[in-house]
Amino acid sequence: MEDLKPMLFTCLKKYSKEQFIKDLIAGIIVAIIALPLSIALALASGVGPERGIYTAVIAGFVISFLGGSQVQIAGPTAAFATIVAGIVADQGMDGLAVATILAGIILILMGFCRFGSLIKFIPYTITTGFTAGIAVTIAIGQLKDFCGVTIPAGMPTIETMEKLEGFFAGIGTLNWHAVFVGAVCLAILIFMPKVKVLAKIPPSLAAVAVGILMVKLMPIQVNTIGDLYTINSSLPSFHLPNLSLEVIQKALPNAFTIAILAAIESLLSCVVADGMINGNHRSNMELAAQGAGNVASALFGGIPATGAIARTAANIKNGGRTPVAGMVHAVVLFLVLLVLMPYAGWIPMPTIAAILFIVAYNMCQWRPFVRLVKTAPKSDIAVLVITFMLTVVF
Repeated sequence: MEDLKPMLFTCLKKYSKEQFIKDLIAGIIVAIIALPLSIALALASGVGPERGIYTAVIAGFVISFLGGSQVQIAGPTAAFATIVAGIVADQGMDGLAVATILAGIILILMGFCRFGSLIKFIPYTITTGFTAGIAVTIAIGQLKDFCGVTIPAGMPTIETMEKLEGFFAGIGTLNWHAVFVGAVCLAILIFMPKVKVLAKIPPSLAAVAVGILMVKLMPIQVNTIGDLYTINSSLPSFHLPNLSLEVIQKALPNAFTIAILAAIESLLSCVVADGMINGNHRSNMELAAQGAGNVASALFGGIPATGAIARTAANIKNGGRTPVAGMVHAVVLFLVLLVLMPYAGWIPMPTIAAILFIVAYNMCQWRPFVRLVKTAPKSDIAVLVITFMLTVVF
């Protein structure tokens, strides 16, 4: 049963004050990185900005507490954004909550049935094509806000191709103020990590600060989060959605999609993390923890969560070596929710778009994609390209 024992309990046997200080610092830094990302990913998912924080707090804490990895950081991720937006548009928040709860139950069952090792048999071409496709859908979805375009009234904008069509239909309303703010924030996100003196400052946080200052201090007209969304700074409250047989049947396909995607992304993140710390994760316990985290997130107003590779890597680089760092990250974000959430309304939408452009670029895996196209057998290339096209178009 060792493979179904939370890693936290093992780590605490030899825990030291020195390691707690390292975990505390790493958790705070990861929370600072996760704050703008959680808000941006919530907006990309078609829900209010506070729901991204709810997810990072609740799912992040539960998954770190119960997880099978020493260093995994969980929260909302880009891979879910398009899927969640489609579910919310079609079935509302209750439909998303039901699908997420069912996905969580599926993940728990996968963990207890020892399915952790089976994930590695999913073809690399499918995961690469799907991930690249999601990256493209995220980028297309942000063109409107980056350029300040107003889509003509009545045009549907749920599917990716509909968003692209709507963007070009409204291109005459392009706002150069928005393009300017977005371009400045994008430049910060791209070049700031390359400047040695500034490398330790989270670029997304710097972009948010600069974007807010530009809108507040300069005579420019740009939509902010507060202009388009009602900011809810209240604490997450328990809500049990309608779990009738009809609702469950309608939600099951989405639940399986969320569960499989969460399993793949979380375990891939664990593998990457193991390589960075020379460790070994417990894949079955990680699946069960992901399930518990998603159930808890859905019951308290959050969206689907999974292990986040970028935030996990940031945790490791800043000294985090036990699940305590992930729990600290969740507690810090909870404090931010209490104190700073009302000010999220000041963040310009082009800044959010710029952050999501970088997220999309980082997840698109264009180098492996190109390498597969050049070197893989024709049958594998066909699977890769078809998966990519289906993900973008449908």
